[in-house]
Amino acid sequence: MARIRNNYENTWWPRLLRWLEMGSSALDDRLEEEMEETHEGHLLPSAEEIAAQEAQREARIQQKLSDELEMYAHAHQWSRTKGARLADWAYRILAVVICVSIIWVLLQTASHLPSFGSPDNPAHNEVSRRYIEKGMEETGAVNIVAGMILDYRAFDTLGESNVLFVAACSVLILLRMSSDKNHTSSVHQLEIEADDRMYEPKNDLILQRATSMLVPLILVFGVYGLFNGHLSPGGGFSGGAVMGAGMILYLNAFGFKKAQRFFTFPVFKTISACALTFYAVSKAYSFFTGANHLPSFITPGTPGNLFSAGLIPYLNIAVGMVVCCTMYAFYTHFRKGDM
Repeated sequence: MARIRNNYENTWWPRLLRWLEMGSSALDDRLEEEMEETHEGHLLPSAEEIAAQEAQREARIQQKLSDELEMYAHAHQWSRTKGARLADWAYRILAVVICVSIIWVLLQTASHLPSFGSPDNPAHNEVSRRYIEKGMEETGAVNIVAGMILDYRAFDTLGESNVLFVAACSVLILLRMSSDKNHTSSVHQLEIEADDRMYEPKNDLILQRATSMLVPLILVFGVYGLFNGHLSPGGGFSGGAVMGAGMILYLNAFGFKKAQRFFTFPVFKTISACALTFYAVSKAYSFFTGANHLPSFITPGTPGNLFSAGLIPYLNIAVGMVVCCTMYAFYTHFRKGDM
């Protein structure tokens, strides 16, 4: 009975009754007495004991960290001393072996080439004769070079265009600064912007007036090279290079603020992707129908007309757009890391 009574007295109900009888001041005094008794009985750790436990825990963590660092240094000791020297010597020996092997293969290949001027050389076989004799009839292009690179060897030209596109992508990955509007500009980007504004000749009236007259003529000449590549010397590569040079001249004269009104990074992506996709799809269709002797709506047309030579004028336009965009992208990203 005495044990039950003690348990009952330790519950909250008798305490509440005593508090109502004694008042809040008496209850506070009772609580202080209980806290003193608890500290005297060492039921709760003191502040010194808590600090000592924290110090011991921190010491164990530091000891474990130092042991891990020592084990890591011991594991990588060989790779940083003898291993590094062995890897360096192995790299040098392997580089020399590969270079010597490539040189030997090239010399062996050159030694088996036919002699210069021989009538049996590949330059005088039926392939070149076919290009010269049947080129205009089969491709409809007056310019034999355009018919060769955009009809007989169109996929080689597609590979060259993709090389330019991959080079532009590599430059974008390496040099492009972040242009996300949701993020603030970095200090480095702000320094580049300030430096670019300082060196832009925005107040050079002579350059701007000359550019206003020359850039339209340059772009028209580039377009002329694209559309007449199958009729005369020109084509996608030369016309695109001329147009890219005109855009770079405009950028140097008027700055990025005005150039961004008509050419931005999304425009570059859209033009390059559409041009390469059109080139690949159109020539895949042309080669598939030709290899399987299937009828095709693509005809050579009348040689000498502007709209003739099948797909060659349109392929010239696609190649020219890729070349123009790549040139402009190279210049802008090497200059300040963005368009």
